Amino acid sequence: MNSLNAEVQRRRTLAIISHPDAGKTTLTEKLLLYGGALQMAGSVRARKGQRSTTSDWMELERQRGISISSTLLQFDYDNYRVNLLDTPGHKDFSEDTYRVLTAVDAAVMVIDAGKGIESQTRKLFEVCARRGIPIFTFMNKFDRPAKDPLELLDELESVLGIGACAMNWPLGDGAGFKGVWDRMTRSLHLFERVPSGKFVTPAETAGLDDPIVLEKLGLELHERVKGEVAMIEGAGHPFDAAQVLAGKLTPVFFGSGVNNFGVQLLLDNFLRYSSPPTARSSGERLVEPSEETFSAFVFKIQANMDPQHRDRIAFARIVSGRFERDMAVTHVQSKKKVRLSSAHKLFGRDREIIEDAVAGDVIGIVGGVEYGIGDTITTDPTICFAEIPRFSPEKFALLHNPQTSKYKQFREGLRQLLQEGVVQSYEIEGAAAKVPLLAAVGELQFEVLQYRLENEYNAESRLEPRPWTVARWWREKPGTGATETVWPTGSAHAVDPDGGRILLVEEAWQLNYFAERNAHIELANAPFKPDPSQKSAK
Repeated sequence: MNSLNAEVQRRRTLAIISHPDAGKTTLTEKLLLYGGALQMAGSVRARKGQRSTTSDWMELERQRGISISSTLLQFDYDNYRVNLLDTPGHKDFSEDTYRVLTAVDAAVMVIDAGKGIESQTRKLFEVCARRGIPIFTFMNKFDRPAKDPLELLDELESVLGIGACAMNWPLGDGAGFKGVWDRMTRSLHLFERVPSGKFVTPAETAGLDDPIVLEKLGLELHERVKGEVAMIEGAGHPFDAAQVLAGKLTPVFFGSGVNNFGVQLLLDNFLRYSSPPTARSSGERLVEPSEETFSAFVFKIQANMDPQHRDRIAFARIVSGRFERDMAVTHVQSKKKVRLSSAHKLFGRDREIIEDAVAGDVIGIVGGVEYGIGDTITTDPTICFAEIPRFSPEKFALLHNPQTSKYKQFREGLRQLLQEGVVQSYEIEGAAAKVPLLAAVGELQFEVLQYRLENEYNAESRLEPRPWTVARWWREKPGTGATETVWPTGSAHAVDPDGGRILLVEEAWQLNYFAERNAHIELANAPFKPDPSQKSAK
């Protein structure tokens, strides 16, 4: 067996992020093709009649044609073990995506070349930038009419504030798309279909002035491409692998995911220039991947992925050491000893029991204690990670149980879905009845919760939307003494499950009013951080 460090070095763990409809899930499928995980795009190997998208396992996803829940897909390629996390692709469903980004070491950002940078792309990029996650960019859909490639590069740099280095260059777009010029290897990749869906072998050239380039492009396109390439080589950012890993430079690749063109260039270069698993913080200490101590954190909980089992899976990113089946670990938050006898390698909905895994891998843990999002499992109980961020919700609704006879199903289903982090739940202070106040980043999260309550727990529900759009956690500043607090008209007060106090208002200006009138109050858009080692047992 290879040494632990050698195994860790060949791991790559990434997420694919994009605005809805930019082609993220299509690119995911094509990457799986190269890894031998699929026989044809949209079909798990050995299930030839099943043409649904592998990464979209939830029935609601298949009905709506969107990715709602993040999914783990693992495959081997060119001696690398790739852990690929396919993230939600709906504009409303962002919090699950944010949590997934804590579990990866790099991201591939997919941009629709016809539309450029869109709102969700910007939000996801900002999360990656805050965490220092290296980003590789795929300019997709060049087989359709696209923006000028120089304009796309400029947009990347000006809107996202990151350097951009074109690793290849598109030769036309739309019906006139001829392929790409690889700037690194000086080779020509032609967009010409051949039988079996493969592409012709790249043509080795002596440069853009090579006769074969002129022959394939034609005089007009050839002159235009020569001018564009000369411009980026003179004024563009040079490639710098260290800057890429620092999150200050994004390598840019052009292609067409649906036609499988440019995908292998992206994959090969991603594996070459991205980093193996990196160290994570536990208080004052950095936990290195090559340490013998096993440690991992839970970044996602998912129940009922397989209707035949109806169980809960905790998705855990291994930070250090080696996982071995039946090993004994400590669940830090409950201080309980746990034996990991049922951990799985996951592929969308499919699963298989695994015997071992190392830092960088993501495993699915079935059963055992009731893990929560952000929990730590380790052979060293002094390790406790605080990787999972919390986000201020923007949508609120009361959730009623219209069938008192189904109270137990309603209560148990809601409890489990809250543990998964599908939505957040608060209690309104002073309310006559204890009706849960649901809070979410986007409205689709409410729809998912109601759908799953009914289909997985046989419990109907009724939503009562509330008007608030802004939530802020608040506390009195130390040493300010007894001071009267002035509350905005129409505001409400809630308490989160950890006892944190929340101010709810309808308009952002009300927060400014509140801050001006109450100098003794401190506001935050996420819960005030307690010591993670003091987190109460579940």
